[in-house]
Amino acid sequence: MGGFILRRLATSIPLIAVASFLVFCLVGVSGDPLAEMRENPSITEEQVQDRRETLGLDQPLLTRYVKWVGNAVTGDLGRSYEDNEEVTAKLWRSIGVTLRLLAVAVLLAVVVGIFIGVVGALRQYSKFDYMATFFAFVFFSMPVFWLAAVLKDVGIRLNEAFGYRFFETVGEQDPSLPDSAGFFTVWGDRLSHLILPVLTLVLIQVAAWSRYQRASMLEVLNADYVRTAKAKGLSPRKVIVRHTLRNALIPIVTLVAIDFGLLMSGAVITETVFGWQGMGRLLVGALSEYDANVVQGWLLVSATMVVVFNLLADILYGYLDPRIRRA
Repeated sequence: MGGFILRRLATSIPLIAVASFLVFCLVGVSGDPLAEMRENPSITEEQVQDRRETLGLDQPLLTRYVKWVGNAVTGDLGRSYEDNEEVTAKLWRSIGVTLRLLAVAVLLAVVVGIFIGVVGALRQYSKFDYMATFFAFVFFSMPVFWLAAVLKDVGIRLNEAFGYRFFETVGEQDPSLPDSAGFFTVWGDRLSHLILPVLTLVLIQVAAWSRYQRASMLEVLNADYVRTAKAKGLSPRKVIVRHTLRNALIPIVTLVAIDFGLLMSGAVITETVFGWQGMGRLLVGALSEYDANVVQGWLLVSATMVVVFNLLADILYGYLDPRIRRA
């Protein structure tokens, strides 16, 4: 298993290097960070040139990339053009908020999606299977921003109807919460803010993942080795747990790893709708101000997270199917 992990690491590191180069080049040629200064009649060309040299924009693109990636390895992603704050500090502050949302959403979506898919396959064409199929297609066809807006409106109306704030609809936590607040107070507040954004992402992802899990489970149930296991007299529980479910999980592991990038984009929209100060709000603000260093840092972190999730998926493959380790 150790050799298998090392081989996957050896392929992941070059992927991150290529991703960093593409990210830097795409952001570098996509616009002019000094456009507003050039359009301001009160700013002279000399001032624009000084700012250009300060930001290093007078150097060739490849030279700037080498310097940027060298600093990035040490954790220095430059400073924001907007407020001169370190990009690394902004990213760390934002990524903690986003990972709180994604971790809960992915965990719930995987558990619920696998459960619905497995039960739907075992009880094919039952009422449960038909209902799961219907709701899967309904939520799968919904745009993330629309579903988030609807859930936010429903949360507000339920709060008004009951005269109590069950659902927090703005922000990731109460800004008036004192620093001296206890652990349970802080996380109780955070959980109330998590409910609607997490529900938005979970409903969309469960719709897709449950269908894939159902299809994978049906395929494995009809495999020759499963019929052989039944013919040997193994109990239905052992057949499902030992021979069916373990192999049926391999496609869903792939899907979860690949869909992580999609979840990141969904989190950007969800955070914007619910006013979270996470990676989504950071990216939207950086794009609107054309803050190239922040955009580059954001894309680099996102690409790295996608590669890391695919690496974890490969490792999980090796655990679920020992034959993959020898490949």
